[in-house]
Amino acid sequence: MKETDQLDPVEARMLALLQKDAGLSTAQLAEATHSSPATCWRRLKSLEERGILGPPVRLVDPARVGRGMDAFVQIRMKSQDSRSRALFQRTMELEPAIIEVYSISGEWDYLLHLVVRDIADLEEVLMRRVLELDCVAGSSTLFALRRVKHTTEIPV
Repeated sequence: MKETDQLDPVEARMLALLQKDAGLSTAQLAEATHSSPATCWRRLKSLEERGILGPPVRLVDPARVGRGMDAFVQIRMKSQDSRSRALFQRTMELEPAIIEVYSISGEWDYLLHLVVRDIADLEEVLMRRVLELDCVAGSSTLFALRRVKHTTEIPV
């Protein structure tokens, strides 16, 4: 477990602003945090070097690009050995429709979040990438009827 980095109030404000709009310029961040552009730039570089702030991205509306179905698939493994886990995780990383993979506790071993076009697309991904693996014992799929809340913002 990584130790939590201590954020000062200006860094916390910068993170909150950038999570809402990654396109903000250093000058805009400086103005919003009441600091100089040079200081703001140094703080941004520090946040990046410390691994707190990753690369800027633009969010895509899945439905607008033909991927309007969210499915959550619970996976049970046949074995928990390191080779099986590594194979499973590597395979999941290669499938673009699988946007999140969590190792979880409880009855199931993994939870996958897929963004797919339709049932046929889901079936293709599950049969071609997931259930064909010898290390997978079984799965259960849940379909989201609609997104009630979806955010990428982490409270700081």
